[in-house]
Amino acid sequence: MKKRSSFSGKLGFVLSASGASVGLGNIWRFPYLAARHGGGIFLLVYILLAVTFGYTMIVAETALGRMTKKSPVSAYATFGNKRWMAFGGWINAIIPVLIVPYYSTIGGWVLKYLFEYMRGNGHALASEDYFGAFISSGMDTVICFAIFALLALAVIYAGVRNGIERVSKIMMPILVVLAVIIAVYSMTRPGAGAGIRYFLVPSLKNFSWMTVVSAMGQLFYSLCIAMGILVTFGSYMKDDVSIERATVNVEIFDTGIAIMAGLMIIPAVFAFSGGNADILKSGPSLMFIIIPKVFDSMGFGTIIGIVFFVLVLFAALTSAIALTECAVATFEDEFHMNRHRATIVTGVIMLGIGTLTSLGYGPLDFVKIIGMQILDFFDFLTNSVMMPIAALMNCALVMRVIGIDKIAKEVTKNDGDFKRRPIFVFTMKYLCPVFLVIILLSSIAAAMGLIAF
Repeated sequence: MKKRSSFSGKLGFVLSASGASVGLGNIWRFPYLAARHGGGIFLLVYILLAVTFGYTMIVAETALGRMTKKSPVSAYATFGNKRWMAFGGWINAIIPVLIVPYYSTIGGWVLKYLFEYMRGNGHALASEDYFGAFISSGMDTVICFAIFALLALAVIYAGVRNGIERVSKIMMPILVVLAVIIAVYSMTRPGAGAGIRYFLVPSLKNFSWMTVVSAMGQLFYSLCIAMGILVTFGSYMKDDVSIERATVNVEIFDTGIAIMAGLMIIPAVFAFSGGNADILKSGPSLMFIIIPKVFDSMGFGTIIGIVFFVLVLFAALTSAIALTECAVATFEDEFHMNRHRATIVTGVIMLGIGTLTSLGYGPLDFVKIIGMQILDFFDFLTNSVMMPIAALMNCALVMRVIGIDKIAKEVTKNDGDFKRRPIFVFTMKYLCPVFLVIILLSSIAAAMGLIAF
C-alpha cells in the first residue's frame, strides 16, 4: 500500500490550513460584507459563529480526514456504501475542482494589478474604466490566469512537505507582516478614525437577520468549510498532533487576518471618501476600482499598492494551492494515479474551465447560465448551493454514522481532553443543520431576486 504523505507536525498543518483559509475571502470579501451588514455588529456575529459553528466543522472534517487517512470520497466510503454517503463524498470532492478555476481567474487579476503597480502605472489603475477594460480584453485575462494557475500547480507538483508546507511557512509570516504594515498605514490616515469605530464597535441598531446569514456565508468562504480541504489536510496530519489545539490556532489566525483586512481597507476608504460607508458596499469593484483610487490619493500610493497586492497575491496563492491539492488528492485516491499524473489532470481541467471564466466578461460575455455570466454562475453554484449541502452531509455523517464518541476519540488521541465537547455536540446536532438550511434557502432566494443581501 502506498505510504500517504504527511505534514511535518502541528506547525505545518496550522500554516497550511491557515493558508487555505486566508485568501480573497478574507482580504476582499470580508471587508465589504462587514460594511454592508453593520460593521462592528457583523464582526461580533462572525466571531461568535467562528468559535461555535466554525470550530465544530473544522474539528469534524479534520478528524474525519485523520481517522481515515483519505480524501473526501474515500473517507465517506470508509463508513459504508449507501448512496447518500457516496453523494456526500463526491460533492465535497467536486467543489474545489469547480472553485479553483474561477478563483485562479481572480488571482490572475491580482497578478495583473501587482505587475502594473511595479511598472509605476498606479494612476492608470485608479481610472474608473481600467478594470472593466481589462477583464473584457480577452487574451490579457487568459494569460494572467494561466500564469497564476501554473504557479499553484508547480507547488502542488512538488508535494505536501516540499511544496504546500514549505510555501505556507514562507508566505504566511510574510502575509502577516505586510497586513500589519498596511493596516497601521491605513488607520493613521486623516479621517480614518470613523472607519475604525464603524468596523470595531458593535451597534445593535445595525443588526438584522441578514447580518447572521451573511456572516455564516462568509464563514464557509473564509474557513474552507465543506470544500474537502480540511478532510484532505486532516489526512496528512500526524497522530501526535492535537486536533483541538490546531483548530484553535487556525481560528485565531484566520479571524485575525479577517480583522486585519477590515482595518486595512475600511479606515482607508472612510478617509478617502469622507466617511461614505456606501462606497464599501461596492462588492468586487472594491479591490480593483475603489482601493486603487485610495492608493492614488496617498503620498506613497505606488509603494503601498505594490505591498498590498503582494499580500493579496500570497493570500490568493495559498488558497488556490489548497483547493488544487484537494482535487489532486481525489484523483490520487479514487483513480489510483501517482501525484504527478494527478496534478497534470487537475491542471488540464483547471486551465480548461479557467479559460472560459477568464473570457466570460469579454469574448464570451454573451454566454449566460440562469442569467449569470460564467464566473458568477460557478461562484453561485459552489458557494451558495453545493457548500451548504456538503456541510449538511458532513453533519449527517458525523451524527448518524460515525458518532460523537468516535470523533471525540480521534480528537483526544494525544490530547486527553475535548475541552469544547459540549459546544461541539450542541452545534453539530442543532445549530449547524438549522443554519445550513437557512443559508441554502436564503442564497437561492437571493439569486432569484426574492430577497436582497
